[in-house]
Amino acid sequence: MAVGINAMAVTFVAHALAVMVLVWSISYRGGLAWEATNKNLIFNLHPVLMLIGFIILGGEAIISYKSLPLEKPVKKLIHLILHAIALALGIFGICAAFKNHNESNIPNLYSLHSWIGIGVISLYGFQWVYSFIVFFFPGGSANLRSGLLPWHAMLGLFVYILAVGNAALGFLEKLTFLENGGLDKYGSEAFLINFTAIVTILFGAFVVLTASAKSPSPSSSNDDDTVDYSYSAI
Repeated sequence: MAVGINAMAVTFVAHALAVMVLVWSISYRGGLAWEATNKNLIFNLHPVLMLIGFIILGGEAIISYKSLPLEKPVKKLIHLILHAIALALGIFGICAAFKNHNESNIPNLYSLHSWIGIGVISLYGFQWVYSFIVFFFPGGSANLRSGLLPWHAMLGLFVYILAVGNAALGFLEKLTFLENGGLDKYGSEAFLINFTAIVTILFGAFVVLTASAKSPSPSSSNDDDTVDYSYSAI
């Protein structure tokens, strides 16, 4: 499946959007800390790390196959490493949320956002581990890789779309808490949170479009891999 969109052009737009999703945490929430008397500083690590990890780096890992004019083995390695970093940051971000809740005497895993979040990181980890074994090392047979590739690509996009939706749900949950605590519903911070959530969704949409777009250049013929790892293989 491929749509008539130049992948490189879409990627430039996606990169511009990625810069904007961090504005809220940097400008309004008072900073970041792993150890602090103000436990909100610990929680602030959660949205920052989840956005950088699952949304931005996870998206970059997906579009790397279409946006980078490199040999396929190099793109595959970049894809693998970016997803590994995204997974590590996601785990760290979830740990920050648990740490904040535990030190603030707040119950864990009571919201839909947290339930979906655990599901997303579990699927993300499963996807990365089995993909590493099948597609990278020790690597499955050509028939096995060919058979699993469409499922790998579809599951990857499904998990990414779920992560983007859950990020928007997290923004809504946090904004609701802040407004219940007295935040001006029409103030600049409320506007920025809503706008950042919209930008996050748009970024996710551009990632999916890029994954479905035409490759910027033909695949290299000297790659000794017989399987097309491009997302257009769906």
